[in-house]
Amino acid sequence: MAEMEYRKLPHGPERISVIGLGMGSIHEGDEAEIEKTVRLALDAGINYFDMAASEGKPYACYARALDGRRQAAYLQMHFGAVYDGGKYGWTRDLSKIKQTFENQLKTLHTEYADFGFVHCIDEEDDYHKIMSSGIWDYMKSLKEDGAVRHLGLSSHDPGIVRRFLDTGLVDMIMFSINPAYDYSTGAYGIGTAADRSSLYRECEKAGVGLSVMKPFGGGQLLQAATSPFRQPLTRVQCIQYALDRPAVLTVLPGVRNSADLLEVLAYLDAGEKARDYSVISAFTPQNAEGICVYCNHCQPCPQGLNVGLINKYYDLALAGDVLAKGHYGKLRLKADSCVQCGHCESRCPFHVKQEARMQKIAAYFGG
Repeated sequence: MAEMEYRKLPHGPERISVIGLGMGSIHEGDEAEIEKTVRLALDAGINYFDMAASEGKPYACYARALDGRRQAAYLQMHFGAVYDGGKYGWTRDLSKIKQTFENQLKTLHTEYADFGFVHCIDEEDDYHKIMSSGIWDYMKSLKEDGAVRHLGLSSHDPGIVRRFLDTGLVDMIMFSINPAYDYSTGAYGIGTAADRSSLYRECEKAGVGLSVMKPFGGGQLLQAATSPFRQPLTRVQCIQYALDRPAVLTVLPGVRNSADLLEVLAYLDAGEKARDYSVISAFTPQNAEGICVYCNHCQPCPQGLNVGLINKYYDLALAGDVLAKGHYGKLRLKADSCVQCGHCESRCPFHVKQEARMQKIAAYFGG
């Protein structure tokens, strides 16, 4: 198996594995299988673990797997998920949230959460309750005390995410990203393609990382019968799609067991052809036509330009990312090196007018 790839958290020293581990389905295995799966993940270089389970059972298994290896793992813990009687539920009751967090720390044999997330906040009223009930203040106090290293939230709604970005206090956000949701299909496809794309750039501008939930759309994208596109995508294609979005640091697929995890880890050995998700161009709505998604299907450029990266830096600069101009300036070949040969436009599955765009980008950056 190829080595794990890592991306740095902008507001911290952490280097996070591009593949993490979701927890929503792992309760389906027995305790021995859960522990085996977590150990396999650690051995494969996975260091980012979401800790929102569908049942309380897995936590003790994680504790055993992490024994002696806690420093090798970043735990993304959720404030609002509760497990009364061992079954998942959610609450905005501050006392229950405090008790659950304290119990989870004890169970996991740790004194801190690497990432403390407001759990599943998708409504305006819910946002106001979080801010007015003492929950957010409690989480901020935990960060001040070192019991939480970074603050964040999980959400499906771009508007809610922007509310938290405005606080200037979040370092990581768990968001649902896959082609179905980005192109406004499925229950969690909140926001237009352009709005969601803009949000990813806003996160990157703010130095806020994204951890991706539902990369396979709850498994629906993997089966023709359930895919909204009537055509299946592979796990590798879905993972690569998510990792190509701005600000994304890690993808957190849910697995039931070690066999599922091995299927996910196959991404590391996949070549460019297997990672190519340009087939989604046949599914995208008309209002998404002409939008560069940085898929690099246009490669190789005869002149050697990294067309996708040039587009990404331009889009980020337009969104106000002051670092994007510096990143663009370090490119060996810039937009003004384009000779208008038409190669990229002939290959672009999204029909982006790259020749005109290269001229616009060169004018914007002055080269």
